[in-house]
Amino acid sequence: MANEEKTGFSDAEKAAMKDRAAEVKATKKRMTKAEKAAAALAAVEEKIASYEGTDKVLAQALHRIITSTAPELEPRTWYGMPAYALDGNILCFIQDAAKFGARYLTLGFNDAAKLDDGTMWATSFAITSLDGQQEQMIARLVSKSVGR
Repeated sequence: MANEEKTGFSDAEKAAMKDRAAEVKATKKRMTKAEKAAAALAAVEEKIASYEGTDKVLAQALHRIITSTAPELEPRTWYGMPAYALDGNILCFIQDAAKFGARYLTLGFNDAAKLDDGTMWATSFAITSLDGQQEQMIARLVSKSVGR
């Protein structure tokens, strides 16, 4: 039936939920705080390494910008995506195009990020390439998101 709406979760959404369940389970393992942080960073780097083509290059650049701009952020995966948390709250994340069949990689910010600007502001950005000016803009957004 052509007009019939699909109900339920898509395969991509189901996969993201499975990723999240595995992430929660991994945080309950008995490890020191340093071991958990190292494992979380390794998971982020592994996820970025699994990306293909331009998304991989962009994600590597975003990871570098985010971690150098706000070293207090804790890299971790979140619903199977590289993400960066402050005090346990995810501030921003990187979603590759393949995640939900989009045509571009996305840098997103959650409501915990302090990006408020009047009564309306962007919380996600489609990225197809980066230059120095865009890298500076991302660094400013990350800095603002942590309250600087």
